[in-house]
Amino acid sequence: MTDRDASTTEPADAAPAADVDRDHGTLLSFEYPDEPRARTVADALAPEVGELDESRSRATVSRDGSAVRVRVTATDLVALRAGITSWSRLVAVAERVSRGRYVDREDDDR
Repeated sequence: MTDRDASTTEPADAAPAADVDRDHGTLLSFEYPDEPRARTVADALAPEVGELDESRSRATVSRDGSAVRVRVTATDLVALRAGITSWSRLVAVAERVSRGRYVDREDDDR
């Protein structure tokens, strides 16, 4: 898996306006060797946004250059932990799939 930074629980005022009812949150940040790889991972995660949300947690995915960021917010710490676990697994799957995609491209270039 790539490098990741997980912040500690953030105060509610650090969350986006849509999540003002969420008391806890974290930002997972994943750095990739290049922008196309980050775009592939972010695109793979995009359909899951809103699908995994429940009444107690929510997530957003964004990309800035070669970094993908997943913000998870929740009403309680148990829901936050579950959301972090779910999204970390989704990122791991997207990374494995994209790694295969880029390995295949490198093999084609030889």
